Amino acid sequence: MTLLFKIGFLDVSIVNMIDIALVSFLLYQVYKLLKGSVAIKIFLGFLSIYLMYLLVRALRMELLSSILGQFMGVGVIAAIIIFAPEIRKFLLMIGRSSLLSDDNAWKDMLFFWRKKDNESFNITPIIDASKTLAGSNTGALMVISRSTELKFYAESGDILDAELSKRLLVSIFNKYSPLHDGAVIIHNGKIKAARCILPVTEREVPAQFGLRHRAGIGMSEATDSIILIVSEETGQISMAKNGKILHNMSFQEVRETLNDYLNSQDVDARFENLEDYQQKKKKKLAAMTSKTS
Repeated sequence: MTLLFKIGFLDVSIVNMIDIALVSFLLYQVYKLLKGSVAIKIFLGFLSIYLMYLLVRALRMELLSSILGQFMGVGVIAAIIIFAPEIRKFLLMIGRSSLLSDDNAWKDMLFFWRKKDNESFNITPIIDASKTLAGSNTGALMVISRSTELKFYAESGDILDAELSKRLLVSIFNKYSPLHDGAVIIHNGKIKAARCILPVTEREVPAQFGLRHRAGIGMSEATDSIILIVSEETGQISMAKNGKILHNMSFQEVRETLNDYLNSQDVDARFENLEDYQQKKKKKLAAMTSKTS
């Protein structure tokens, strides 16, 4: 073990530094996962009790350390019960980012000499349908998947496996249609299913977002898909990915985002840097208004 430096009686090696870095990264990922939810307060409470336990044990306070030790003994089981939804999200996040999550990963590795099929398709029907739905203030929820058919969520609704078209999307989300209440799953240029049930996020979201937006954010947390939401109240377009949401998007921005996503371009930066995106959009709108005036 290579020694880096000493702090008093403590020897610090390269392995110790790697260990500290990995633990810090893990804690940061846990914080990102729990950020904005009620579970973050419970997590900080557990962390405070554990730090107190380490302190009283180092000070050899026998009675208090034994009480806290008993609490920590059952704390793991209690944490699994309390943080069950968050643990499930964490495992889903690992699963969707791993090599095994891609249905075609092994085929691409074994048959690498074959030409890979283009996963992108004509998104014009989605854009045109969104314009029509937004113009009539008709709510809509569309899940666009690049890698998988999302069979688990598709089976919660009605399987269609129909060619993607503007008329079909508009008719599905018509207020008098029996299929309008739920989400549509789109994959590889086809509408796989309608009236699908999506998981609802447990994070705190702005009051302006209703159940449709919460379901879109929840689906983006659980899968690698991108979700398009049309507000029934305002007709504004929103898109969600990785638990982040872009609000009041123009149709040109929707087209660019979908094209980049389907062509395996990096769109996560748009959803991660929400403040930068909003500032750029405000500057763009101000420049457009100044030109017209």
